[in-house]
Amino acid sequence: MAEKTIAVVGASHQRYKYGNKCVRAYRSAGWRVIPVNPAGGEIEGLPVARRLADVDAELDRVSVYLPPAKTLELVPEIAAKGAREVWLNPGAADAEVIAAARAAGLNVIDGCSIVDIGLSPAQFP
Repeated sequence: MAEKTIAVVGASHQRYKYGNKCVRAYRSAGWRVIPVNPAGGEIEGLPVARRLADVDAELDRVSVYLPPAKTLELVPEIAAKGAREVWLNPGAADAEVIAAARAAGLNVIDGCSIVDIGLSPAQFP
């Protein structure tokens, strides 16, 4: 089976934040992980894309860890990327974001992307 690829939008340099836990969880599950954060640099030893549009890879999944207002701003950029699934993690979406994402044709899942791969955020302190 080919390696799956995920972009973590809102990936964090701070290990206690869920955007960092997601990077570690997906790496441990064997996924190719691309952290996305405007600060750039490295997160967990991985090079960081400053914007989702900068990611030069076909994405199986985008996992979002941003406040709803910021997520709403990024819906067009997320739609342009064409990922198979877009996970709006707890706190990243409200009804307006979900409606806009669906209107943009995104396959939106409102839930925890870490739990979806059989792991718990608590496993990544």
